[in-house]
Amino acid sequence: MQRAHINQIAGAFPGAEWSEPFGPGHDVWKVGGKIFAAIGAKGAGVTVKCPDTDTAQMLIDAGVGVKAPYFHRSWIMLPMEKLTEDELRHRLAISYDVIRASLTKKAQALLPLREG
Repeated sequence: MQRAHINQIAGAFPGAEWSEPFGPGHDVWKVGGKIFAAIGAKGAGVTVKCPDTDTAQMLIDAGVGVKAPYFHRSWIMLPMEKLTEDELRHRLAISYDVIRASLTKKAQALLPLREG
């Protein structure tokens, strides 16, 4: 999986904004000012938010992802070499939806609805 392809998918979510808050080479995607996806400078994988720590641990135990360095336990890193298109799209959508739902109702109302 390529960084550019991941960025293309993440950038298609309504209200998604790209930034480099951790420095050059770190691709971070936010909605409403909150991170929903990140790719480190090394590009080893994409970090996404899970609905809770139990889900994150289950995905780690199943070999889908690994503990995301520097992030809370409810985040996982999906390694680039094992990442499939379907898994990428699914995990990015869940991460986006979890973060979007954490925004204030007013902030959510300003965003277009997500298809799918």
